[in-house]
Amino acid sequence: MERGRKIDLFDSTLRDGAQGQGIHFSMEDKLNIVKALDRLGIDYIEGGIPGANPKDTEFFQKMKEVPLQHAKLVAFGSTRRRDLPVEEDKGCRSLLEAGTPAVTIFGKCWDLHVTDILRTTLEENLRMVGETVAFFVNRGKEVIFDGEHFFDGWRANPDYAMEVLETAHQAGADWLVLCDTNGGTFPREIGRITALVQERFPKAKIGIHTHNDTGCAVAGAIAAVEEGASQVQGTYLGFGERCGNCNLSTIIGDLQLKLGYQCISPEQLRQLTRMASYVAEITNIALPGGLPYVGRSAFAHKGGMHVDGVYKNSVSFEHIDPSLVGNRRNILLSEASGRSAIAHRISEIDHTITRDSLETAAFIETLKEKEREGYEFESAGASLEILALKQLGRYQPAFQLEYFKILGEQPAVKVERSAMAIVKVRVGDRIEMTAAEGDGPVHALDVALRKALEVFYPQLHKMRLIDYKVRVMEGSAATASKVRVLIESSDGESVWATVGMSADIIDASWQALRDSIEYKVLKDQAAAHPPA
Repeated sequence: MERGRKIDLFDSTLRDGAQGQGIHFSMEDKLNIVKALDRLGIDYIEGGIPGANPKDTEFFQKMKEVPLQHAKLVAFGSTRRRDLPVEEDKGCRSLLEAGTPAVTIFGKCWDLHVTDILRTTLEENLRMVGETVAFFVNRGKEVIFDGEHFFDGWRANPDYAMEVLETAHQAGADWLVLCDTNGGTFPREIGRITALVQERFPKAKIGIHTHNDTGCAVAGAIAAVEEGASQVQGTYLGFGERCGNCNLSTIIGDLQLKLGYQCISPEQLRQLTRMASYVAEITNIALPGGLPYVGRSAFAHKGGMHVDGVYKNSVSFEHIDPSLVGNRRNILLSEASGRSAIAHRISEIDHTITRDSLETAAFIETLKEKEREGYEFESAGASLEILALKQLGRYQPAFQLEYFKILGEQPAVKVERSAMAIVKVRVGDRIEMTAAEGDGPVHALDVALRKALEVFYPQLHKMRLIDYKVRVMEGSAATASKVRVLIESSDGESVWATVGMSADIIDASWQALRDSIEYKVLKDQAAAHPPA
């Protein structure tokens, strides 16, 4: 099929994604994600199953008061139950009451599911599909028919799987979506079968819904698009039931940048990475660094030859310009990094510095000494930047710690918070002292520190610690061992990492927390006052 055509994006983060292990959305989460997906240019947003639980029902009621600029909100549900008029089916009535402009109706395409799961006849299943689709078409809804288990059904009984699609098509379905519900179909087979469906229904709009159980969800969706599918269903970060769904943040880049299809505007494409951080933050998951296009490691370079090559000509080791998707190049620095890589990094602070500058040589020695002590900056770029500022005499501390005190109680009583921290900080001539409780001493220190500093820097209210790792450096020293603490933080738009090291785990945590807050303040100040 011709490239350059529009591919509609269908996001099911709030429905299929919510079925992933450990994924839970509050009402506010759902509303915020819908608004963000709408801004990104997603065409269809599936909000859940009205009537299935109070939260989803309330969500669709609230969405009636939320105007969307681009996307169509979609409610999801099944065909009517067997041997029951569609008008009397509770699920169908709930779908109608949701008031969405579009509905997704899923129906069985695999004869095994019809006979063994629904426990009905093949003929009744066809009636269930046709009557349900017609019911919503006749009430002015855009109907997206999800052919559940279509590819499994095709392998078992291709004539019946095609007959189910034919029934939905004749009833007026706007979309026929081919679902690889078990995620076990390889891309070549998906492409071949999609081509046959497109040939059978030349005027129908075909969609594709893939799961990632073989690691091929994105590849399978691409194969379907190449054979005529014009809608791709998935979840924004790929999470979902079992191994997850087609990752929309990946396939948008693949389809638009690599294959020339039209998904979203170039301006929206530059929000791809920011959106990934935002969804991960709301979902309370760590954004995998290795995600294509949007991960922190997507454009990371460490090997000396790679770093040298990308500086000389970026296309030598980067398949696209990172800025096209709102990401950035990440040069991983350590004591083994080349002089050119280190010089380039600190030249971002002082553009007069070159690989032959005395400052470069001095910073390399400082870096070696720090890593000899046990610090590791490869995954802690924010701490590295602060270290470079100190080395170059450009460091202006955002605050000074007067002292902190942490209190714990053992044996722990049955309370929500097990520790308390008291923090006293100075910013200029002003002093702020506060206390906070937390789930353990580090959490209490984190909350108290930000609470004190929010008086001076209100933007810290958006900042969250999203990951915390501890590594023992000298196991032979037992409880006297030095530990390295790595912290990842986010403000909902970006993610950064900091490091601390000490024989005292609280002190190591404090170092990383301090750098994290310093970095956030410095970043915001630089954004507010860019160089002329």
